[in-house]
Amino acid sequence: MATSTALVDDLAALVGGQAHAAGSTDQIGGVPARLVAAPGSTEEAAALLTACAASDLAVGVRGQGTALRWGSPPRRLDVIIETRRLDQVVEHVAGDLVAVVQAGLTLDALNERVGQHGQQLALDQPRPGASIGGTLATARCGARRVHYGSPRDLVLGVTLVLADGVVAHAGGKVVKNVAGYDLAKLVTGAYGTLGLVTEAVFRLHPLPPRTCWLRVSCADSTDAVRRALSINGSQLAPGAVELRRAPGSERVELLVLLEGTEHGVDERTPDVLRLLGEGAEVVAAQSAELPDGEVLIKTAVPLTGLLTLLQAVAAAEVETDVPLRLSGSAGVGVLHVSAPADADVEGLAAVLTRLRAACTGGSAVLVDGPAALRERVDPWGPVPGLDLMRRVKDQFDPRGAMSPGRFVGGI
Repeated sequence: MATSTALVDDLAALVGGQAHAAGSTDQIGGVPARLVAAPGSTEEAAALLTACAASDLAVGVRGQGTALRWGSPPRRLDVIIETRRLDQVVEHVAGDLVAVVQAGLTLDALNERVGQHGQQLALDQPRPGASIGGTLATARCGARRVHYGSPRDLVLGVTLVLADGVVAHAGGKVVKNVAGYDLAKLVTGAYGTLGLVTEAVFRLHPLPPRTCWLRVSCADSTDAVRRALSINGSQLAPGAVELRRAPGSERVELLVLLEGTEHGVDERTPDVLRLLGEGAEVVAAQSAELPDGEVLIKTAVPLTGLLTLLQAVAAAEVETDVPLRLSGSAGVGVLHVSAPADADVEGLAAVLTRLRAACTGGSAVLVDGPAALRERVDPWGPVPGLDLMRRVKDQFDPRGAMSPGRFVGGI
């Protein structure tokens, strides 16, 4: 294997001089890298990965760095590929509500661009400043997935550079084109373990002329879930149905978002207030950001399991004396539970065990947490279809060089 200096020179020649030896902050999941390289095109990315394959280098990907602690730490890491130079809107077909964008572009920059045409990529940002590639890699979204769906629902195609430098294209710029949908969805949420996404095609939506948040403070979990399910079962088409519980509190906040025309929102607001019940009110815009620097557990349950989950959170807090905050969607059953980073590791492990027992038909994943906790528990928990996922990984990356170990089962 070449020396680090020689490797930097070799890789820099492939990416317009944009490669350097890694510094102390160049890490993914706490694992330091040797080198950092930033390709400016799909072609440069392909040449870079071809060279990494020839030198048997393990590769990780960094966008804006908003979720580098999420997932499992890589087993090994030689090169961090930065996508910061891949920051362009390649094409915006406003008439078709479609945009082709590079992976390093931020959601903010994309929405500023398409917003000039009254359009949006309708993905919330649980962590502000996220890149397109990072959003796809972690499949993250926020409150409005009730109405617009998740990244898997909005991505129409991708350009993917495999670990050996081969470039694959999937999908197209037409919303009804189903060719390649499986590949675009497959890489979404795979934490960069199947290849490097350099471009993505997204379905856009019109910007709503009016938005309105409504809120009610519920006496307890039973009350909150009852009211939430009444909203879910109505014909009022909420854009979001959110539950929030502060540590140590029996009370649960229920928030509902309405979007649409001025007339449509005004017409639905009284009906939503009626369903929310006593104490419901119209409030200012509500942030749906996830806390940074805390232990974060992502839970997913059928809507019929919402009450069991909320009760499990309250019970786990009492049993372990670990303060637990809960927030997320009562419309799709995806909620996050967070705890202080300095909480007792055994207590946190007990919390995760209790939540997994409550998530029947769903999951509880340790998204972010200290190394001691990750060593104590399997961050991903039981995963159906793991054997199939391993076979897919072997087909895409037989050398195991792309973000090795970041995903479920050490994939």
